[in-house]
Amino acid sequence: MAYNAVKMADWQISEAAEKNMPTPEEWGEKIGLEKDEILPVGRLAKLDFLKIINRLKDKPDGKYIEVTAITPTPLGEGKSTTSCGLMEGMGKIGLNVGGCLRQPSGGPTMNIKGTAAGGGNSLLIPMTEFSLGLTGDINDIMNAHNLAMVALTSRMQHERNYNDEQLQRLTGMRRFNIDPTRVEMGWILDFCAQSLRNIVIGLGGRMDGFTMQSKFGIAVSSELMAILSIVRDLADLRNRLDEITLAFDKAGNPVTTGDLEVGGAMTAWMRNTINPTLMCTAEYNPCMVHAGPFANIAVGQSSIIADRIGLKLFDYHVTESGFGADIGFEKFWNVKCRYSGLKPHVSVLTSTIRALKMHGGGPKVVAGIPLDDAYTKENLELLEKGIPNMVHHINTIRKAGIKPVVCINCFHTDTDAEIEMVRKAAEEAGARCAKSTHWADGGDGAVELAEAVKDACEDENNFQFLYPLETKLRDRVDKIAKEVYGADGVSWTPEAEAKAKMLENDSKYDDYATMMVKTHLSLTHDVTVKGVPKGWSLPIRDVLIYSGAKFLCPCAGAISLMPGTSSNPAFRRVDVDVKTGKVTGLF
Repeated sequence: MAYNAVKMADWQISEAAEKNMPTPEEWGEKIGLEKDEILPVGRLAKLDFLKIINRLKDKPDGKYIEVTAITPTPLGEGKSTTSCGLMEGMGKIGLNVGGCLRQPSGGPTMNIKGTAAGGGNSLLIPMTEFSLGLTGDINDIMNAHNLAMVALTSRMQHERNYNDEQLQRLTGMRRFNIDPTRVEMGWILDFCAQSLRNIVIGLGGRMDGFTMQSKFGIAVSSELMAILSIVRDLADLRNRLDEITLAFDKAGNPVTTGDLEVGGAMTAWMRNTINPTLMCTAEYNPCMVHAGPFANIAVGQSSIIADRIGLKLFDYHVTESGFGADIGFEKFWNVKCRYSGLKPHVSVLTSTIRALKMHGGGPKVVAGIPLDDAYTKENLELLEKGIPNMVHHINTIRKAGIKPVVCINCFHTDTDAEIEMVRKAAEEAGARCAKSTHWADGGDGAVELAEAVKDACEDENNFQFLYPLETKLRDRVDKIAKEVYGADGVSWTPEAEAKAKMLENDSKYDDYATMMVKTHLSLTHDVTVKGVPKGWSLPIRDVLIYSGAKFLCPCAGAISLMPGTSSNPAFRRVDVDVKTGKVTGLF
């Protein structure tokens, strides 16, 4: 049943759909789980992935479907909505389908973007739990991350307050001589709190901590979230949580979580996070939720663990990558798939006529401000000028050896002529193309998309990475900049290039993944540049080292790990019905 998405808010659709939502026990029967593989958490459940994987290890994998997008407007172009709609559409044509989406951050949920539950009739339910903490993974990551900072900052205080003999007697540990100007990690909080980007801690007396500059990032930007996305099991998580670089000593040597003996306690906080949470769409297609967003600096993918489960449980498994194909798909392609050993069958490129008009030179799109008429009335000239952005992303996906499916995520203001222009351009670029009205019509509106994806899964697949693992860091960055972003080359600051050379000459970094750090709002490093610009160079100003995740992160432009809250945030409209206890106003 499709609800009236024009008249009903997302939280109202979720509330209506939840009345018939299967219980954890019913889900077990529905998707073939055994009783001890379901870990109930309220009216939701986590899945014991190790038991499921061990039981189904000899079962062939299903078809692996990745969902990405063109370069988005600040409003987003509906990857989560498309992922839910695709699952609903494939369910409508009788396929055994499921998927995995990422858990939303409290920052965007209470700010401008809203939750990542999809929307309209292509919605993940129950929406309230999904939007407000779910089964606690982000909270556990915050505690583990901040515990590492407690270990570091308290250690710095004790090293200042005691001599070597006292320090050894009191702590049983050597002096680390931590350099307060080279503390790599900061604190995290899962809200957009710009006032915490740059802070001073330890004010007061000698027993009130070590006085120094510090910082906060949003929780989902934590290296621990990146680690959760890529680990294969609890043992892998435990090992990586001992290898995180917290700071450097005064001789330039890394000081790790293992050095401070905090990795075990961090693992204790995160022990439950390795099991995905089971939810469903508004049409009751099973969908796991695991790992988090923030793909402009983190990996921004749903987890390898959930994908491994989904490929065993379902004939068709849908997974989502963050932001546009230049970021999300590129990291899925060259990082996640390399780590997992899994090969996708098809990539769905979510496209909107709204975003293509923006790339054609349309008026600025600002979250929280009504769209200009150019986006709600037919304008073929503006659309035609913006279509090269979609074609660019089609070509990127094809370089991986995959034939993509373009999903035209339709709004009610899109005209037939505009839709046909996009369809023709997509097909001429070598992609399948399908119109989809899943937001308004649920699975019935996504049947054309579902059929196109099903057919694409049968195409011959020549999946290959953009570069071999032996490729040096600067050569990888050059390849990504030219082949994925469309740059003429890369310009390194002297400091960044020196750091890159140092990393290239140290064999311990040879197997580290290259995790590009770049804005999601442009193919370039500059958020104001739209479309497919020519004649530009990608500037790299630094390379971050995530030694637990084993990522080297070249930074193009300035990226803040702590977003800001807007002047008209969503939390102003969120409330609780005091008679029923139900949350209202989420979107």
